[in-house]
Amino acid sequence: MSLIKIFSAGLARSKAGFVDRLGNLFGAGELDDLFYEDLEETLITGDVGVNGSLQIVAALKEKARALGLKERVEVKNLLKRILIERLTLGNSPSLADNRPHIILLVGVNGSGKTTAAAKLANYYREQGKKVMLVAGDTFRAAATEQLEIWAKRADADLIKQQAGSDPAALFFDAINAARARNADVVIGDTAGRLHSKYNLMEELNKIYRVIDRNHPGAPHAVYLVIDATTGQNAIAQARHFNRALPLNGIILTKLDGTARGGIVIGIQDELEIPVCFVGMGEKIEDLVLFDPQAFVEALLIS
Repeated sequence: MSLIKIFSAGLARSKAGFVDRLGNLFGAGELDDLFYEDLEETLITGDVGVNGSLQIVAALKEKARALGLKERVEVKNLLKRILIERLTLGNSPSLADNRPHIILLVGVNGSGKTTAAAKLANYYREQGKKVMLVAGDTFRAAATEQLEIWAKRADADLIKQQAGSDPAALFFDAINAARARNADVVIGDTAGRLHSKYNLMEELNKIYRVIDRNHPGAPHAVYLVIDATTGQNAIAQARHFNRALPLNGIILTKLDGTARGGIVIGIQDELEIPVCFVGMGEKIEDLVLFDPQAFVEALLIS
């Protein structure tokens, strides 16, 4: 299945609202102020965000006038190019030359970190990499049990400790184990935490420092896992996490569960942090490398 079809299927819940309404704007008709007002409203209600929506509409209006376009249907491809450009913030995630490549997943409770860790492990396993998972959520025994089940499905090694153990010490030991087992990729789950809990955010910093001490330059990627269904609240969370740790990218889970697929654009606009992967379902293979062009084509496929 092509990426466009995958994204289109993942945006199925948005079809009854945001996606269809966006597509319907480009039928027959004059390119007038009403069109731009409707486009702005559609983007805002689709979770693109106020500032981003205003900027997108302003850019479209300016380019359309410069090209002398008069009809709505004529600006559809122009909007596609604007959106793709805004969504293209960096290169696709690549593995570090210095093995193992260490990935740290962070986020609030319920964002889908544990499941995302396993799906990410499966993604790299399908590329022929030897993957190790680290059950860094030592506060919840259930999280370790859940990850253990997923690790078997992904055919990945799992490093764990008893509930209540120091997660920073666990990551230190996990890196040593990864070297001994010649692992290519280490993916660390962490406990969910609210950005307002100072001591828990400091613990994340400790984990980060310990990883860097044992494997200089690591973690090579810190991904914030965000639940797409939380909409604009997710952006507020992300701002605080980005202050605590240098985030490299975002894994947006449950995109198939939201009726407002514009959150992908809104997050990148507000944070200038690339969405690297998106979750499009419950299966272990339902984590997809984000492709701006395929996503925008799916948004405006009608």
